[in-house]
Formats: sequence, C-alpha cells, structure tokens
Amino acid sequence: MRYPPPSVVPLDRILPDEPLLMMGAGPVPIPAKVAQANSIVINHLGETMNRVIEQVKAMARYVFQTQSGQILGVAGPASAAMEMAVCNLVEPGTKVLAVCNGYFSRRLAEMAERCQADVVILDIANGEPARPDEIEAAIRLHRPTLLTIVQGETSNTVWNRYLPEICAIARAHDCLMVVDAVCTLSTMRLDMDEWGVDALITGGQKGLSSIPGVSLLAFSEIAWKRIEGRNAPMAQWCLDARLADRFWNKNSYHYTAPVSGIMAIHEALRLICAETLPARFHRHELCSLALQRGIEAMGLELLVKEEARLNSVVGIKVPDGVSGDDVRRHMSQIHRVEISGAFGLDILRIGQMGEQCHAHTIFRTLHAFGSSLKAHGAKLDLPAGVAELERILTEGQVV
Repeated sequence: MRYPPPSVVPLDRILPDEPLLMMGAGPVPIPAKVAQANSIVINHLGETMNRVIEQVKAMARYVFQTQSGQILGVAGPASAAMEMAVCNLVEPGTKVLAVCNGYFSRRLAEMAERCQADVVILDIANGEPARPDEIEAAIRLHRPTLLTIVQGETSNTVWNRYLPEICAIARAHDCLMVVDAVCTLSTMRLDMDEWGVDALITGGQKGLSSIPGVSLLAFSEIAWKRIEGRNAPMAQWCLDARLADRFWNKNSYHYTAPVSGIMAIHEALRLICAETLPARFHRHELCSLALQRGIEAMGLELLVKEEARLNSVVGIKVPDGVSGDDVRRHMSQIHRVEISGAFGLDILRIGQMGEQCHAHTIFRTLHAFGSSLKAHGAKLDLPAGVAELERILTEGQVV
C-alpha cells in the first residue's frame, strides 16, 4: 500500500471519563429514551418507517401548533432547514426583508442573497426586539414578498417578543413569514397557524432535546403553493422541498433518510407531547427566571433587558478584568459543566432548553459558574445567588 493507515486513539481515550454537563447554547443533553432510539437502524423505506414518519409529523404539528400538511425533515443541522425554507421560497429577484438582530438572523439574509434575492436588511438596535412599527414602515417602503426573522437570536439572547404582531402586519401586506425558532420551539409559545407563520424552522439539538443533525420545518398552505408554482429551477437537490415531499408525505424515495436521527426526534417529540406544551412552557419560564434572578443576586449583569430576554438562552456580561475563556475552561475542567461564549460579544451564555431546564442542572451550573468567576478574580456573592435561585424554584415547585 502506498499510504499507511493513520495512527489514531480510540474514542474512550479522547472523551472525558465523566461526561460534561452541557449547559451552553446547544447541543443540549438528551434523555435516555432519545439516546436509546438513536441506536436503532431500520430500513428507511417500508411500512415501519412510514408509521414512524406519520407519528413524527403528527407530534410536530402539535409542537408547531399547526395543521399544515407540509411537515418536512432535513438530514442536516438547523441551518440546512433554514436554507431549505429560504431557497424554496426565493427566486432570483425576489424582494426579501431580512430582520437582523444578530448572527443567526443575518445568516438567513445571507442565504437569501445566495439565492439571488433582492435583500433589504433591517438592522435592529443591539439588545432590542424588532418592533411592529419599524417593520411595517420597512414593508411599506420596500414592498417585500418574503420576510425572514428569528423568534430568538441565540447569539445575543434577544427575544423578538412582538412576533405575533409582526406576522399580522406581514400577512396584511401579502408578505410571507419565514421564522427561525431553533432555540425557542417548545421552550416558549409559538402558534404557527394562529400567528400566520409561513415557514417555521427548528433543529433537534436545542429545545427538542434531540441529537444534532436532524431538523424539522413546516410550510403553510400559502407557502407551499408558492413553492409548487415557482418558475426558477431549484439549484439544490437535497434541499428541494418538492423532492423531500416524496419521502415525508408520499411514502416514496428521496435519499437515504437519517433513520437513527428520525427515531431520536420521534422520542424527543413524544416526551414533549407527554409533558404537554403548557407545562413545558411553565418549566422553562420558571427555571430561566430563577437562573436570571440568581445571577443578578450574585451581583452580575445580564446583557439584555428583561422585556427582550429569552428564557432559553441567558447572556451574562463578563466582569471587568475577568477572562470569559478562563471561566469557561475552569468550569469545564474543575466542575465538569460546559457553557458558551459568544460571537464577538464579551458575554457568557447559559442554556435553558429542554433537558437543561431542571432544578438540579441549574443549581449545579450556577454554583460552578459563580465559583469559577471567583477563582478568576470576580467579586460576587455566590450564597446570595444560590439562595435566590432556591427561593424562586421552591415557590414555583419546578422539578
């Protein structure tokens, strides 16, 4: 042989002996039943897979709060679902209004530009939600046929809290709504049909507490008619929604489906349905509030003001003179807890999505966070933070 095999070490010598508690902005820990489902491989075609797919779609309709007949899965990250939504609804010259709060909302704009859309970017002030009046003014000025927006901007923890009102404005102007709900779906309310969302995107690895690499999206009836009537051919083959429809809705072949990932997302959705959305929303709201108040009681400052603050990802300003990277490294090495930095911002991000969102994970994370900050020179009151966290969780009786 011309080339010898490389020298590698087995995974068990790379991975830590004790798994890290993943409390960053994703991926999140997965329940045991999801992990077990992810080990199953079956034929990607045939009656068994058809039954699984039908249940995935039924459960996804509940989680999306829609009666849409066009629920599709994507063998790829949430960004692939974003691209499927955008590239199927955009043709060369399509006027798109891209509402940009940060890194991921700007990614939607870039995807539209790559599809040769005529993209107008509406930049929102740092830390602020997009407001209905500025959206309506931009729609009246530019006359877009498509608007892209995130419900929650994971990169800087901003919540677009006026999304229902923005959707109503867009519908009144015959403008389709593409909404990224990657970090928010199942952690906070989102009613696709009631609000008038035309393309709704999520990934498996955040609120759903499934594995990375399998994502879901739904198209409204209006959006699907737009896709079926498009003039320009699709440049992408794997992301062609009409081809994906063959597998997801017509029991036919598109490409070899990510069987194990579909099994995992089936179980993740089943656990959400068993918990129910109202109970899940309450759990996330209470746990996040407790975490936020605990952080503030320690003497730290959150990045975003309360009215625009996500309950799925919390952003904390790094104290002066402290290295966020050092804090994260200390948390990981000493406390076996991992949180996230950010995209160019001097903040640390703690996730509160799905399996992250329980009393025992929050207590462990807050203690590790405060201890690591103190170890690197921050002045704070860790006991006060833990006491405030406990007070709010006890009053709310979260588990």
